[in-house]
Amino acid sequence: MRILAIDTALDACAACVATDASDDLLAQESMVLARGHAEALLPLVERVISRIEGGFESLDRVAVTVGPGSYTGLRVGLSAARAIGLATGVPVVGVTTLSALLAPLLALNGDGLIAAAIDARHGAVYLQAMSVGEGIVVPPSLLKLDEAVERLGAGPLTLIGSGAPALAAAAKSRGVEAEVAGTGAPEIAWVASLGIVADPAQAMARPLYLRGPDAQPQDHARLARQ
Repeated sequence: MRILAIDTALDACAACVATDASDDLLAQESMVLARGHAEALLPLVERVISRIEGGFESLDRVAVTVGPGSYTGLRVGLSAARAIGLATGVPVVGVTTLSALLAPLLALNGDGLIAAAIDARHGAVYLQAMSVGEGIVVPPSLLKLDEAVERLGAGPLTLIGSGAPALAAAAKSRGVEAEVAGTGAPEIAWVASLGIVADPAQAMARPLYLRGPDAQPQDHARLARQ
């Protein structure tokens, strides 16, 4: 299987082409990018595809990060992935940002609890926690820092993601041992790896927001329908 993976959920714009026959990527490109995903993504994907034999026609699947993450970034990535899937006639699968962050740590078969934490602002994080022995301990959730520490228990904790430093500080203030393993966006190779093993019937390419938009309509300003 040959898969195109796309990630625009957080502060990166990345794409790669991978196969299930090798751990080596056929092509990849990634850039740190807080804004401007819409302008950067399609040229980046075209550069990646130009480096592989057979181009878009050689793809068997497309994978894309579905969140949690930036509303704008998610829409950009999902729109591009769906368009490519439609044009090439291949399935498109969704990979959660939290799972992509957790994957390399779980691959190490480390002891203790591993948690992915993405900064959700306002003293909150998007959180998912797993262990090799217990599987999912905390499902994808939006939690205040104190509540997140309570859900994670007595530790020790290994944390990854943009919310990891704040969560580690909150944990240590309660006497819980916590180590930060990384703070960046997911590695695009892991998005591809998870996309290869995903079931297209279950891993739908739909946004995982975990909360509603900050901007809400004002009821008193609405116009009555005729």
